[in-house]
Amino acid sequence: MNPQTAKRLNRFVLLSLGVLAASVVTAAIVTAGMPRGLWLGGLLLLPLLPPLPGLVKGRRRTFAWATLCLTPYFVYGLTESIANPDIRIAAAVVLFASLASFVALVAYLRVTRPSAPVAAE
Repeated sequence: MNPQTAKRLNRFVLLSLGVLAASVVTAAIVTAGMPRGLWLGGLLLLPLLPPLPGLVKGRRRTFAWATLCLTPYFVYGLTESIANPDIRIAAAVVLFASLASFVALVAYLRVTRPSAPVAAE
């Protein structure tokens, strides 16, 4: 395990989650208008809050279950990009950001995987 690579991936995970959060709030504002869209965007961000402390601290176990927290954003981005032509671009950004976050989380798990013990022959 390379600690520098793990640190870079941890930063990339946090950056991609920030992009995801910004794109979700933007899509909510485009959909519902300004005051209502902010409230809706805040509610849509709730699934991202529980894993944040563990992700910042670099807890490997949190990276594993945080992938499940991205499911609503993937479904939202996919559904809205197909069904709602008014926000197709914003929904595509949400979809891309959720996929990028998922890939970053899995990459961090692969890089920080504990080495398997060598079997004695």
